[in-house]
Amino acid sequence: MAQSKISIASLASLLLLALTITIEAKPKQQKQTNIVFYMHDWETGHNVTAVAVAGLPNKPWKALAFGTLFVIDDDLTVDVDRNSTQIGRAHGLYVYSALDGSDCHMLLSLVFTTKEYNGSTLEIQGADRLFQKSRELSVVSGTGKFRLARGYATLETAFLDLPNSNAILKWNVTVFHY
Repeated sequence: MAQSKISIASLASLLLLALTITIEAKPKQQKQTNIVFYMHDWETGHNVTAVAVAGLPNKPWKALAFGTLFVIDDDLTVDVDRNSTQIGRAHGLYVYSALDGSDCHMLLSLVFTTKEYNGSTLEIQGADRLFQKSRELSVVSGTGKFRLARGYATLETAFLDLPNSNAILKWNVTVFHY
């Protein structure tokens, strides 16, 4: 009988503790953040940031060529000018995944290096339909200030030098995070 009284007392204490923790715990408020920046993707010329590393056998590895895989380390800046303030880097890869070269599939980590988002990342995945005026990619995750992020990024081509395969993309990113 004494053993059951101890068990009931222990159970009651645990329930009281759990109730106290539940009452005191406050759920984190979800935040929405909007960021606009420019990504400078340079495949030729000075300070190359995108390099073709694989492609179809006996075919040129270049922009708009089906099957060409690029690895990138692109500047993210506050303005379209390549020399404007850098806020981070886009690390990752993209592959031209449409037979006609009109789409590329992107897998990127946007790594922020300045101000309040320093050290935080956003993970991007999706089809970049290159010749559409505006296109949308998914924000599938994040770290640091963007932990548990989800959202979307709208891309527009701000500059395109197709013969030299250089481009500047304007990103408008909306993320929900804690």
